[in-house]
Amino acid sequence: MALKTSLKLRLPYQVHSYAQTLQAFKFSTQENNDRSNYRKSIYKNVVGATFVGVASFALYRYLEDEKKVLAATEEITQSGNVKEGLPFYSLDEIRKHDSKEKKIWITYKQGVYDITEFIPKHPGGGEKIMMAAGGSVDPFWMIYGVHRNQDILNMLEQYRIGNLSEEESKISVQDMSDPYAFEPRRHPALQPRSLKPYNAEPPLKLLADNFITPTELFFVRNHLPVPEIDIATYEIEIEGVGLKPIKLNLEKLKKFKRHTVTAAVQCSGNRRSEMIEVKPVKGLSWGQAAIGNATWTGVRLRDVLLAAGLKEDPKGVEHIQFEGLDTDPSMNPYGASIPIEKALDPKGDVLLAFEMNGQPLTKDHGYPVRVVVPGVTGARNVKWLGKIIVSGKESDSHWQQNDYKGFSPSTDWDTVDFSSAPAIQELPVISAICDPIQNEKVKPVNGKIPIRGYAWSGGGRKIVRVDVTWDQGKTWSVATLEQEEAKHPHHWGWSLWKVEVPVPQNADKIEVWAKAVDSQYNSQPESFANIWNLRGVLSNAYHRVTVNIDKGKK
Repeated sequence: MALKTSLKLRLPYQVHSYAQTLQAFKFSTQENNDRSNYRKSIYKNVVGATFVGVASFALYRYLEDEKKVLAATEEITQSGNVKEGLPFYSLDEIRKHDSKEKKIWITYKQGVYDITEFIPKHPGGGEKIMMAAGGSVDPFWMIYGVHRNQDILNMLEQYRIGNLSEEESKISVQDMSDPYAFEPRRHPALQPRSLKPYNAEPPLKLLADNFITPTELFFVRNHLPVPEIDIATYEIEIEGVGLKPIKLNLEKLKKFKRHTVTAAVQCSGNRRSEMIEVKPVKGLSWGQAAIGNATWTGVRLRDVLLAAGLKEDPKGVEHIQFEGLDTDPSMNPYGASIPIEKALDPKGDVLLAFEMNGQPLTKDHGYPVRVVVPGVTGARNVKWLGKIIVSGKESDSHWQQNDYKGFSPSTDWDTVDFSSAPAIQELPVISAICDPIQNEKVKPVNGKIPIRGYAWSGGGRKIVRVDVTWDQGKTWSVATLEQEEAKHPHHWGWSLWKVEVPVPQNADKIEVWAKAVDSQYNSQPESFANIWNLRGVLSNAYHRVTVNIDKGKK
């Protein structure tokens, strides 16, 4: 699908200024030299495309965002350096401290830390961090790159007890290779929220341009390195209660009846950056574009499970677990699960998908096969599918048991009990204003300005209305909706909407609010303060955008 845009950009000026930006970026460090050349080559290809103006603008935004990420990386490079006044320890001494009884020591660069008291407080559980006991945490943080931020490093420094010599710090990680060295290339328009693992969203202004989000501009959510998969040996293992274990390669999978579903996929943390404004949370600072709408083609999970021998009403079965081929340092895969009722629902449309928008899945989106669970949070749509397990219980995965759950605003990291809350499945109703963006200057036409955005609700609930106000809720306009007509009661895809709002005479700015209503008359909450939670998930309060009014020449 061609990329539409309402942006009007002066290309010759941009080519010059962005090329200069690239050149300056190129010489920042030797490490970034290759990145800069790579992005410059991409840029040259992109400017020849039909959407050249948008790509140029997006590339500039991408570089600005990545420079911020790299600046933060430069800031954290100071952590773990030698600290004056503390003793030096040898690797042999550190290796002895690998249990609670002997104290648990780890190293980070040239720092030595006693984290014995921190183990039970670790949000990811004590098991994973214990893998670094008596040794370096560096290789594990190369996998879990989100740990490399200043807040976590400041916290680590509270447990600092000594130093490691430069020679021995190199020995401790000398055989370590970068698991992110072979990541796929990404479109320069994507704005990164983290680089390792790679997580990014498209420019918000582009999101409402296409009912079907172009694959290259679909947000990317990776928890671990993208796996290298040999399609010649690739198989999905299917096992568990009530069926005979089988293995399916891609050729065998494609022999089942094909189905295509239009469905939105949204990260549980979409719009987290707005919740952070209430008070800090732990998680990537997603904007409003960690969502996309695509057509997914594959075979129904239901058909595959029934063919493997599972009964329509299987006894002892409560959940279907999925495991990806992306793994952590202990070779534990990313995992999640969904209730059996969703998996076997003839109208639930759960797919083992191998195509996205009519083309084979890209590596970032789960090639060769991913699970698509319409109406359910993206965390359960497991990519790079390696195993399906029919079970009487939920997945034991960290991402099912100790993450992606909602809590009271008064629950903090000292009082949280993840076992007390259900794992997020269906997401609540949400909307966002995509155009204009925050603080954009807009010139009214006939006293009005156009507003565009998206709306979606989990569980297949159709959007029936989007209300937009420009005067703090005194007056509301109902937006016009663009949406796909569902063939059954479920409505998996999103809705795009547009409306024109009046600008009060002599106003310098207005604040526009948007809220969506779904087919069960669920509506968005007015305030983030009342739905704040320590993980920053389920961020679906009214979206509010300040628009500056361009009054033109007097």
